[in-house]
Amino acid sequence: MEGLMADLLVRGVEDGIVQELKKRAGAHGRSAEAEHRAILAAALLTPHRRNLAELLAAMPDVGLDADFERQDDSAAAADVFS
Repeated sequence: MEGLMADLLVRGVEDGIVQELKKRAGAHGRSAEAEHRAILAAALLTPHRRNLAELLAAMPDVGLDADFERQDDSAAAADVFS
């Protein structure tokens, strides 16, 4: 991160969350503060990964349904190894 840095104070965090943050920080070999920064950066600065439904909805509506009909090529499949 480059540029201006700000301080962030988070109050009223449940003890269980703080303990999990400390465990996760220890597993990554960094302080709880550094882990908190990493979590925030991953959540806020990483591009959103779309799920399958979002990807399908974003596909353009092109072609006809008939273009995607299943073809009966059972005879051709039987001759694959001849």
